Amino acid sequence: SKDKDKGKKNQSAHSTGWSEDDKRNNSDGGKNTSEIKRYEKGQLVFKDYLEFTPNMTPKEVLQAGSFGGTYFRPIYSKQHYKDVWQELLNDWLDGINISKQVASSTYRENVNTYKVKCGGSQEMWESSGWIVPQDPYGWFQWYFRFYQGRRTEDDARQISRWAKCAGVKGRCRSHNLITKVVRSGCAYDNPSVSPVEGTKRVKLK
Repeated sequence: SKDKDKGKKNQSAHSTGWSEDDKRNNSDGGKNTSEIKRYEKGQLVFKDYLEFTPNMTPKEVLQAGSFGGTYFRPIYSKQHYKDVWQELLNDWLDGINISKQVASSTYRENVNTYKVKCGGSQEMWESSGWIVPQDPYGWFQWYFRFYQGRRTEDDARQISRWAKCAGVKGRCRSHNLITKVVRSGCAYDNPSVSPVEGTKRVKLK
């Protein structure tokens, strides 16, 4: 799309969110993602945080239509943010319509893999104390930057949030999703069991 082509040409230091300290602490510049491996069952392996084992890469999350296409919409969080999606790696956006699937101001259920709406507002997340200035869009913004190599003092907190939600003993995975699968008698990967909880497996604001 024209939006995507524009993004390739207009990468800027302002849009990346990488400070000079970040750049010094990441010798590969956050681009050497090909070295990230997976365990046998598909979980990603981060050698410096072995307890953090998400089963989807940022590209896979985006391609799955998480956030109903609204994640990188323009927002106001103490200041205005726009076009932050431009710092994503180009191949993550292959086949994606930016205006409808990445930076839409309107949640589109048909974009979501499970065809449901899931998630709270920016105001709700901020009032809960879960948003920090370095990643004003929230957890997924932290995740794709972490995946690209950035390491900050907020990593432990964000990984803890993931573990409590989607980890082996996380509330969405063990208490909600697995319980519903067992009670339904369906296969573990049947999307009809609980599509909203299924969406939560690939998103955490």
